[in-house]
Amino acid sequence: MPIGRGGRIPASLVRLGFGNAEQAAALLAHPALGLWDPEHQEVTDLGAAEILVDLGQTADPGLAVLNLCRLAEAAADRETLLDRLRDDVPLRHQLLSVLGASSALGDHLAANPDDWRLLGESAPRESAPRDPAAALLAAADTVPELRTAYRRELLCIAARDLTGQVGVEQVAAELADLASATLSAGLAAAAGGDAAVDFSLAVIGMGKCGGRELNYVSDVDVVFVAEPIGDADESAALEAAARQATTMMRICAEVAWPVDAALRPEGKNGPLVRTLASHESYYRRWARTWEFQALLKARPVAGDLDLGRRYLEVIAPLVWTAADRDHFVEDVQAMRRRVEDSLPGRIVERELKLGRGGLRDVEFAVQLLQLVHGRSDDTLRSGSTLEALEALAHNGYVGRDDAAGLAEAYRFLRTAEHRLQLQRLRRTHLLPDDEPGLRWLARAMGITPDPRRDVVETFRAELAGYTREVRRLHEKLFYRPLLAAAARIPTEELRLTADAARTRLTALGFADPDGALRHLAALTDGVSRRAAIQRALLPALLGSFADAPDPDGGLLGYRQVSEALQDTPWYLRLLRDDAKVADRLTVLLGSSRYVADLFVRDPEGLQLLAEDERLAPRPADVLRATMRSAIARNEDPVQAIAAIRAARRRELLRIACADLLDLIDVAVAGDALSSVAATTLDAALEVAARAAYPDGSPARLAVISMGRLGGGELGYGSDVDVLFVYEPVDGAEDRAAGGAATAIVESARRMLAGPAPDPPLTVDADLRPEGRSGPLVRSLASYAAYYGRWSSTWEAQALLRASAAAGDLDLGSRFLAVVDPLRYPANGLPAAAVLEIRRLKARVDAERLPRGADPATHTKLGRGGIADVEWTVQLLQLQHGAARAELRTPSTLQALRGLVETGALEPDDAAALEAAWRLASRARNAIMLVRGRAEDQLPRYGTALASVMRVLGYPPDRDPGQFLDDYRRATRRARMVIERVFYA
Repeated sequence: MPIGRGGRIPASLVRLGFGNAEQAAALLAHPALGLWDPEHQEVTDLGAAEILVDLGQTADPGLAVLNLCRLAEAAADRETLLDRLRDDVPLRHQLLSVLGASSALGDHLAANPDDWRLLGESAPRESAPRDPAAALLAAADTVPELRTAYRRELLCIAARDLTGQVGVEQVAAELADLASATLSAGLAAAAGGDAAVDFSLAVIGMGKCGGRELNYVSDVDVVFVAEPIGDADESAALEAAARQATTMMRICAEVAWPVDAALRPEGKNGPLVRTLASHESYYRRWARTWEFQALLKARPVAGDLDLGRRYLEVIAPLVWTAADRDHFVEDVQAMRRRVEDSLPGRIVERELKLGRGGLRDVEFAVQLLQLVHGRSDDTLRSGSTLEALEALAHNGYVGRDDAAGLAEAYRFLRTAEHRLQLQRLRRTHLLPDDEPGLRWLARAMGITPDPRRDVVETFRAELAGYTREVRRLHEKLFYRPLLAAAARIPTEELRLTADAARTRLTALGFADPDGALRHLAALTDGVSRRAAIQRALLPALLGSFADAPDPDGGLLGYRQVSEALQDTPWYLRLLRDDAKVADRLTVLLGSSRYVADLFVRDPEGLQLLAEDERLAPRPADVLRATMRSAIARNEDPVQAIAAIRAARRRELLRIACADLLDLIDVAVAGDALSSVAATTLDAALEVAARAAYPDGSPARLAVISMGRLGGGELGYGSDVDVLFVYEPVDGAEDRAAGGAATAIVESARRMLAGPAPDPPLTVDADLRPEGRSGPLVRSLASYAAYYGRWSSTWEAQALLRASAAAGDLDLGSRFLAVVDPLRYPANGLPAAAVLEIRRLKARVDAERLPRGADPATHTKLGRGGIADVEWTVQLLQLQHGAARAELRTPSTLQALRGLVETGALEPDDAAALEAAWRLASRARNAIMLVRGRAEDQLPRYGTALASVMRVLGYPPDRDPGQFLDDYRRATRRARMVIERVFYA
């Protein structure tokens, strides 16, 4: 194929990474692609230029363009393919990344050219992976169909992996799930559709398949367990099960990978299939140490899953007795040394899996620690290496820095292993021994050169650093696994000398070790049973407090809660017997002054921590029923209000705990807090009305929620903005009804604002007509008259968030009908009104930001913060709400979705606004949770900033500057949208 005048090849192709620029130009100019003009030696259009740039970002640009050309030639509708590549950026990234990283998947696409559309379907950034089970079962009729279906699922996983949409843990888990689906399909194919079987067969995944951390290409280790059905002959049933298992293994080997059953009892010399009783007998009597180590990752993956679960119920407890064996630790250590010694010297430096500082070093260290400490700590009993490592660190068996170093190195090594196997879909753990191979691997891993080194040198340096760190930590942990962890105080050490104990507490991170010693003494002194249980609990709890943002505050809160519950028999028993409650309590007390104060005021709320279901926010109707029940039990208004406030306090504790434990997001928390405020106000009005008018009030009264309460987006420190509207009951005079309504409202506000052991509920009615100068309560007719004659643009804007919150909801609905024409003007918003809103917003920006506040990190009034987003959304609602029902909502988030649906806001713009609003709202809540008082300004440094970061989910070793950068980046993006949309 001619290249162009004089055969010139532009340097741009070389710079993009095409090793053979002449061949690349020829392929790009091929009629199947048409991306390159050979005469002028340039791309044919802008879309082609974007494709070319993305080709240059792949692991092997030359391979990518070759595979793309093959695909285009084979595609039935190549124009659609090329058009999509030009227009669909996620699809382009996924497809080209695969084509440049895997010759095997390139072959698959060339043979199945319509499969590129699978990537188009998954190109939007979905968090949920595809479910492969149904697709593989549908293709189980023939081996070729099943192989093709398997490759399709593998293609989708690889595309998401190579473009960074999923991390190495999720990739490994999805590959394990794909393996499970393949085993199930293979089992179905082996059965041949014959339902007349006299046995149940379960496939137990072992190794990486069982641990849901599988490679792209690996032997899949399994164990088979079978049981005869009914009166079937056991011997005949086992023979039939073995035939089916053998056929399944053959099918899976032809489809994907070998199935290895060598980890079964007696290894390859033992029967392929055993009954559950036979398995149990073998493991109780004959199993060796390494076999229990292998069972760490056992998991039912195919066949009769109920039988598989019964297998685990019988076998798993035996795993956690293995460490009681004589010379257990020495046996595990010797086995690792034998593996190392068996490696040929010529490949030891290239071996990612078995070499020194390789994957096995991490896995053996973690597994030994699990088997030793998991006997009494079931939180360590995970088949996943990284999950187990995280648990070991969390509970103090491994230092946090050590665990983070191991996890980071493990992810790097696993990613390298995945890329090597993905290239040709061959099982390998060996690094390339040539420069081009290493360059391909480094690019496939996304490694970029630094100013001092090229990409290969950078890869080698990173690899060397990780393997050195793995080997160091392996030797530290693997050969000394029984030493006391640095972040845990053994029980006997609570009686150390004062100086030694102070040193240990300082090492654990307590800023005031003397204060911590006083708390420990108060909790453990004496010979009572309570003190004895505390002495048993505190070694574990101190390690957890040390991992919390504020260890000192956590221990103080724990002492206060313990003293409040010292005569309660269930308290220490719950902590001792339920590790989840103890762990959660230390996290909460060590993270949040707000929660600590609530626990001190309501210590029995500790029982909420036992189950996730108890922490789920309760629906409004359940809250309303709870508070009405409290009213019914207390005729005295003072006692009734106290019961209502106690119920509210419990709900606030429930919501805050769920929030801090990451069981709910900011939207759910806001809705729950709003429901609590509304039902509390509703109950207080009922108490006030009953006390003042036992025979019935002459006024119907409704509470209209405004602001964040109206939008269902209340924060922990938010005021409750409301309007009060009344209507005379039949036969009552308006004047008498108005007086009664005002008296009831004032009484309810006074009772809710009185001193009490819970966060105050401040009811703010300043958004009413005429503000503080106007009457507190108005009739519906008075509101209609005022809004018809005197209302201003800002009042229409404020009413966008109005909703019927409490009291007479029918009256509230009629109020909303009155204000709908005002907040959703029929002809949109006049230009003068738009200008007025912009001027008012400018005044707010200039005058309401507190002196000394940083506008970049003020969550409410800062640039791109909560107010910026909400004003922008509200302006668009005023402009378009009358015409589109989707915009007639008091919720900011729902309105954003409606703006996208109606085309009033671009999806990317809405996403930027929502991300900033969510982050700012979460940060504002976090400040309240951490400090126990409402603030809008992010802390600038110190423990407060670190605590806010932890509440927001940042790991403890993360630089606070990164969080601030993340916050500024999100709000800066939102501000750019706001300046374009709001101020345009």
